[in-house]
Amino acid sequence: SVMSEPPPGGLTVRALQRMILQLYGQKDAARGDAATFLWLAEEFGELATALRSGTPEELAAEMADVLAWLATLANVRGVDLEAAVLEKYGRACPGCGAVPCACDPSEKP
Repeated sequence: SVMSEPPPGGLTVRALQRMILQLYGQKDAARGDAATFLWLAEEFGELATALRSGTPEELAAEMADVLAWLATLANVRGVDLEAAVLEKYGRACPGCGAVPCACDPSEKP
């Protein structure tokens, strides 16, 4: 199938998941969640390297890879990432319930 262009407003999380599914769905399903998670972990390492010493282009590419592998893992496990993000963060900070977050900066919200 031919992938469509992203909508004029930009690429949604749901559209990203669908794009990754179209590109790699069969390979991803065959690989499974454990191996997919290892690829995601490897991409986090590459992102750390790019943060420390990469060019702006390398940093952007590694961020894209991390996002793509997270979408892949969500596809493999049947998670709608867009719905999950909206459920958790769509109203306010899940920790303190405020917008903007009023949690202690030293704690994870």
